[in-house]
Amino acid sequence: MAAKKKTTRRPPAKRAARAAPAARTTTAPKANGSDVQREVETLLYRQSEALDNKEWKAFIDLFAADGMYWMPPAPHYTTWDGAPSIFAEDRDMMTVRMKRVTHPHAWSQQPEWGTNHVVSNVVVEKIDPRSGDVHVRSRFHMVELRRDELRHFAGSYRHHLKRTKDGLKIKLQRVDMVNAQAPYEYVLQVWV
Repeated sequence: MAAKKKTTRRPPAKRAARAAPAARTTTAPKANGSDVQREVETLLYRQSEALDNKEWKAFIDLFAADGMYWMPPAPHYTTWDGAPSIFAEDRDMMTVRMKRVTHPHAWSQQPEWGTNHVVSNVVVEKIDPRSGDVHVRSRFHMVELRRDELRHFAGSYRHHLKRTKDGLKIKLQRVDMVNAQAPYEYVLQVWV
């Protein structure tokens, strides 16, 4: 019986030694993943606050130098090149829009108006191990009040976030609105 006890004790010790490295490798990505999740959520919340507070420059600064904001008219669109878009703007075009809506004679901005964004269901889909780029999808709901009228916009965001020395920046933001084809009394003035 003594021989049996020695043989029985050795295999569990070997299993424990083998299990320890496996536990470390599964724990590390989860910790990194939660850090990335938090970083992504912080960026998306900063973006919605910049929009709601009409801090247009802060909104534009969240985009990389080659960043794009794109809102296709329907989910099946795969490119803005040569296709209709509700928005297809790089940073330069976003800056033009910012200057237009902040101009003192911009009649469309005269009535008091505001928005409120809710961003949720933030899912990190992919992290590129070489570049650190992050692909994210999320859901949004935005309410706009203008002249005592409420408009509701809802849909999904897809972000391709680029890792830079200043943290994550938006390389591409795709906005698919559920009600993109709906008739509107007036056009969208700013980003959703």
